[in-house]
Amino acid sequence: MHFFLRFTTKLMRLRKTSIALIILGFIVASATIAFLLEPGTFGNWFNALYWVMTTMATVGYGDYFAKTEFGKAFTIFLYIFGIGLLSLVIGKVIDSLGSLQRQRGAGTLNFHGEEHVLLINWSKKAQSAVDEILCYSPKSQIVIIDESNQHPLEHLHQVHFVSGDPAADDILEKANISKARAAIIFADSRIEEASLIDGKSLLIASSIERLAPHVHTTVEITQEKNIQNFRYVQVNEFVLSHDAISRLAVRSALQEGNSDVIRQLLSRQHGDDIYEVKVQQGWKTYRDAFQDLLSQGATLLADRNDLGINRKLDQLIPPDARLYIVSDETTYRRIAGL
Repeated sequence: MHFFLRFTTKLMRLRKTSIALIILGFIVASATIAFLLEPGTFGNWFNALYWVMTTMATVGYGDYFAKTEFGKAFTIFLYIFGIGLLSLVIGKVIDSLGSLQRQRGAGTLNFHGEEHVLLINWSKKAQSAVDEILCYSPKSQIVIIDESNQHPLEHLHQVHFVSGDPAADDILEKANISKARAAIIFADSRIEEASLIDGKSLLIASSIERLAPHVHTTVEITQEKNIQNFRYVQVNEFVLSHDAISRLAVRSALQEGNSDVIRQLLSRQHGDDIYEVKVQQGWKTYRDAFQDLLSQGATLLADRNDLGINRKLDQLIPPDARLYIVSDETTYRRIAGL
């Protein structure tokens, strides 16, 4: 027994590849020995292999069994060592799965997916962003980068976590930044000084633009005066941290119900939403597009950031137009042919 414990302890210290080779060798050798001991019982080597596997797995169907004394002695040997080795493999597999889960929770695993959305700096706003993304596209892959050491949403399998400094190249590469669809940088609420918050966001944005300039980057900014600094690093979109909240509060106070309409347009979880549609054949002017969309239950809202196209209905739609409508999801999918 002491020898067996020492042997098992040494095996546990071996690398997984070495253990796999030892187990494979043991199974092949055992099948060969069993066939040589009782060729009449098994008929061929594969049947002997099948018997060894069922014996080690403690299944024991009884369709093959040793009939000679030497064969029975070898069966006892398989019971003692074979089942122990198989248990060792199962233990290693369970340990590996547990290790992967612990690494996932600690944010040390690399992400290898593509077309994912990167959320940087965890906060309640980031959590709301996760909810909105999954509402918009339930199969979307999301990667969170934060300097904490615990996965904030470990129960969601679509959400991967990378722990570390989001401005560091190796951390961004762990998140597979080069294959990302978009990156959203939230203001780090753990920093008290507003200028330092924007400074950290600027550093992160600079790293992203250097490593993956094609990734659409959106940054939450706490001070409007710092926007010019972000334009220098070619950030695609800016969101002022408190601007939208204060404006929504004023509209709610002065125009009752106004905030409900805006809130619906900000989230896909309630009511109608804003969707982009392609210019269709037969649409020459904005009037053509407006009337056709209206007949289908949608309202033409804007061309890119131009909300005044309803005053330009007779103008031709330019080749590079990006039209946005307000409708429910069912109407949008019908118009888009989805």
